[in-house]
Amino acid sequence: MPHKKILLVEDDLILGESLQELLEDENFKVTWVKDGNQAIDETYENKFDLFLFDVDIPFINGFDLLDQLRQSGDETPCIFLTAKVDIDSLSTGFDMGADDYIKKPFDTDELIIRINTQIRKSFNSHKETITYGDIIYNISSQTITKNEKTIQLSPAELKLFELFIKNINKPITKEDILYHIHNGEEGSEAALRVQISKLKKLGLEIVNQRAIGYKLEKL
Repeated sequence: MPHKKILLVEDDLILGESLQELLEDENFKVTWVKDGNQAIDETYENKFDLFLFDVDIPFINGFDLLDQLRQSGDETPCIFLTAKVDIDSLSTGFDMGADDYIKKPFDTDELIIRINTQIRKSFNSHKETITYGDIIYNISSQTITKNEKTIQLSPAELKLFELFIKNINKPITKEDILYHIHNGEEGSEAALRVQISKLKKLGLEIVNQRAIGYKLEKL
């Protein structure tokens, strides 16, 4: 399986470096930035499995950063790292869409447990179905219907469909797509283009993002 990707936003250089090393030792792929503006740029260019945000960061604080991302439709699970544990701060964070909090200083084992818990809960696992236009995808049965008619796809096409439908409006690199479809083995880009063409005919608004990969646009 591909390494899960974490966006770490932390302006404390010592803590940030320590967290990056810790998380990479746990086989996460970590992108570490030091301020809210850099974080926004990273979310435009990449998709992540988890956000790990400090609250007091330059330019855009962690609360406002998450609020902007949630308003743009980004539902990536987010854990706040903060020394603020008063009721007002907790309330503000959860109002902005936080999934969890962990107080500084924290136990590293507890942090890893909380991260893994949030990642397991993600991918719309709280929903039974995902709707995209007139297409309905049932997550548990992996069935696709359009205008009440069942759509049949090959196993590779279904994997590709599921990857896009669970990441609407998020860029996905070609490497991640091929890794996902072929379970870590190298895949053909020519075959991928054919599969994407079929999904477009089904009604998915998939766009090619130069030098990045593909994105299923939100309707």
